[in-house]
Amino acid sequence: MTLKLKHLITILGLFAFSFSKGQTNKAIMEYLNVPGPIILNKTTFNLAWTSHPSANYYKQEYITPKGNIEKYTQMVSVELLISNATPADLAKAKMDELKQLKATNPIINYEIFQKNGEIILDFLISQNSADGKKVNIIERNVYRYKTFSGKNGQKGVMLFGASERAYGSQVDTFLSSLKKNKSVLLNAVAAFSLPQISIKA
Repeated sequence: MTLKLKHLITILGLFAFSFSKGQTNKAIMEYLNVPGPIILNKTTFNLAWTSHPSANYYKQEYITPKGNIEKYTQMVSVELLISNATPADLAKAKMDELKQLKATNPIINYEIFQKNGEIILDFLISQNSADGKKVNIIERNVYRYKTFSGKNGQKGVMLFGASERAYGSQVDTFLSSLKKNKSVLLNAVAAFSLPQISIKA
């Protein structure tokens, strides 16, 4: 794997570890022509934030109507990386990141599934207090990686992701619920009919 590809994979993985956006677009640009709103597991998600930080990478995030992009509890994302990378390449890169983080954060955990050439990565991460004794944010993500082929011959990987979060005093309740209902979000993402995205000219 080339250094350039490693850099692109790192870009694609930024979402899971960005616990604060820092700023919100005043005008939201729809880059990927995703039909909206997105309805996942009977919950409606509207486009709330987009980014196009490099020529070959696009990212769009969707939250519930009453959600807050800076402190969401549920989010859906659609991302696209134009490159020679495969879904397996990107999933492996993400798992490598998680393995490194787990060395200092035992809360981190993940599982990987494969079906029909797609990869699903289900993982748990957290933002902890400086002394490591308190979990400030807990976040569960289900990432679904799929090969992308564009109308103009572009090749790459599409990522459809679902994220759930809890903050402070709600962390324990979140983890307890996750133990009982872990398969719900996983199955919803796996069964979701992915949109036919295209890069907006």
